[in-house]
Amino acid sequence: MEKKKKRLITAALPYINNVPHLGHIVGSHLPADIFARYCRAKGYETVFVGGTDENGSTSEIAAWKIGIPLDKFSNTLHEEHKKIYEWFGISYDNFSRTTKEIHHKTTQEFFNNIYKNGFIKQGNMKVFYSEKDKMFLPDRYVVGECPKCGYKEASGDQCEKCTSVLDPSQLKNPRSTISGSKLELRETEHLFLELDKLSEKLRKWIESQKLWREQVKSLALGWIKEGLKPRCITRDLKHGVKVPLKGFEDKVFYVWFDAPIGYVSFTREIRKDWENFWKSGKSEIFNFLGKDNIPFHTIFWPGIIMAEGNFNLPKNVIGLQYLNYEGKKFSKSKGIGVFCERLPELGIKPDIWRHYLTELIPETSDSEFKWDEFRDRVNSELIGNFANYANRVLNFIYTKLGGVVEKPKKGKEEKIDSELIEKIKTKKRETEELLEKSEIRKAYSGILDLSSEGNKYINDTEPWVLLKSNPERTKIIFYNAAYLLKTLSVLFAPYIPETSQSVWNQLGLKGSPQDKNAWDDAGKNFDAKFSVNKPEILFKKLESEEIKKYKSLASKGTDLKEFFDNQSKKV
Repeated sequence: MEKKKKRLITAALPYINNVPHLGHIVGSHLPADIFARYCRAKGYETVFVGGTDENGSTSEIAAWKIGIPLDKFSNTLHEEHKKIYEWFGISYDNFSRTTKEIHHKTTQEFFNNIYKNGFIKQGNMKVFYSEKDKMFLPDRYVVGECPKCGYKEASGDQCEKCTSVLDPSQLKNPRSTISGSKLELRETEHLFLELDKLSEKLRKWIESQKLWREQVKSLALGWIKEGLKPRCITRDLKHGVKVPLKGFEDKVFYVWFDAPIGYVSFTREIRKDWENFWKSGKSEIFNFLGKDNIPFHTIFWPGIIMAEGNFNLPKNVIGLQYLNYEGKKFSKSKGIGVFCERLPELGIKPDIWRHYLTELIPETSDSEFKWDEFRDRVNSELIGNFANYANRVLNFIYTKLGGVVEKPKKGKEEKIDSELIEKIKTKKRETEELLEKSEIRKAYSGILDLSSEGNKYINDTEPWVLLKSNPERTKIIFYNAAYLLKTLSVLFAPYIPETSQSVWNQLGLKGSPQDKNAWDDAGKNFDAKFSVNKPEILFKKLESEEIKKYKSLASKGTDLKEFFDNQSKKV
């Protein structure tokens, strides 16, 4: 593995028009966070950015529907998003917004360079006009039947059901999102990114990608095969990034032109050396995103980068599938799902959610949240396996060995000890190899297996029997067991950071299992002698009766207007 000095990690920008449910967490934020935490511990200089996508018609419609000024609407929803990600422990270095001045400036600079490089053309296009609303209607203001799958409520830019990227004119029976009125097509002038000029370059780049998952690569190549066409990058909207070109001052950029540029502007916002992450040959970029964003991150955004000419393309585009809920799709209006703003009320630690959600990350196919499975996996794997192992090791050392363990002298090890040490080294190496490929679920499964090996080692050596007859042997066993626990706390740290820190502290270790280069220290032994602190219970089991209560509370998604009603009550 070639070690690079810098890594930039991005999670897809959520629209500001709603608050996230668990599907959004597993679809980009959590896997990106796990990878970012690993990269920091591995010693890479890492920047992890994300933010809310606040431009475009999606925000305007949501604010208009509940009668709230757009700036107030965006400010409130941005803070709600931020609170949720912070509660989950998503370790953004910068969770920003596309309404900031630095983002508008960066987007306009991108456009100017693309324009100078000859990849922008002017042209007329037919856009739906609503006589009743007295306005041209951009993509999200138009809804109708998807021409590809027949879904009746497809938006004008993309079908939510089949993820096909659309032009509003393709919709059958189109109508206004605002008034529900029928629409007519009228001609208006816009700007287009000439993706067709970049088709061959994009194809070669996509085919050369070795880390991409097959479904991501095949979807991207399917677009190329179908034939790329110039893509309109402007819209008739009041709010958004203004177009810095004479004759187009009354238009703004299409949200899918400016949104991915947010990755650049958010980096620029917090780092004076931001160009080292975007333009240096010593930097690698990783994009985490959901299925519906795959076409934009494999074709449209790389096309923008190629047309601009100065920025690095991503090393890996980690396109994830969908999370469903007990055989159904998430639906706030129907009370189907787990809605994140409710989770702090349940009293379940964030790491418990991170554990189960990690096992649901839809890396190659859709996955499904099930409450009974949530209870069973937490109780058997997180508590019955890892927490049980940590408690057994720490308690025995603290209560039976005076809280102190010493490194055994050479030649005192038995075969079972050597085998355990070898398993630790092997599993650490395998975990690292999997994480480098962003195979996060598989890596986590392997760490849980290593924890099981620890429990097996204690069971097989029976130290409670040896304590009286051979206390020196017992000390050797628990030196090895503590060595494994130290390694586990580092390997688990990207996934369940608070729990790993707690175990680290109980082991009496300084610093954190998430410190820079902590990963490389994981396979190393302790000092000659060390003391543990008083053990603490990591988790309590989830009971079936509690699950019923959790299920009821978590499925009650907050209506957007309630956020503003609550603000009024506070005043």
